[in-house]
Amino acid sequence: MKVNRYLSARRALLIVVAPACAALGGCMTSTPIWDAHFGEAVKTVTQAQVIDPDAATRNPSTSGIDGKAANSAMGQYQKSFDAPPQTFTPLVIGVGNGGGGGGGGGGGGSQ
Repeated sequence: MKVNRYLSARRALLIVVAPACAALGGCMTSTPIWDAHFGEAVKTVTQAQVIDPDAATRNPSTSGIDGKAANSAMGQYQKSFDAPPQTFTPLVIGVGNGGGGGGGGGGGGSQ
């Protein structure tokens, strides 16, 4: 009887404590070190891809083309990829008169 009471008390404790631990575990961050360094890899790789980050300040824009002309040129460039012009004309050679009267028939006869 004493053992039975001990086991039921232990089960009750487990039933109460296990969900409480699970609920409180959801509130705690499990990766504080990773969270502190979140995004550093992306920033590092992005910076490594830029050869000269100050190029825009030292090199002025090229003169000689205005905004309208540049916009039109870019528009024409983009349109050239929509439907490329056809580079050849299909050649059709007409052989015969088109009314095929080919022979074919399946052999046959009775046996």
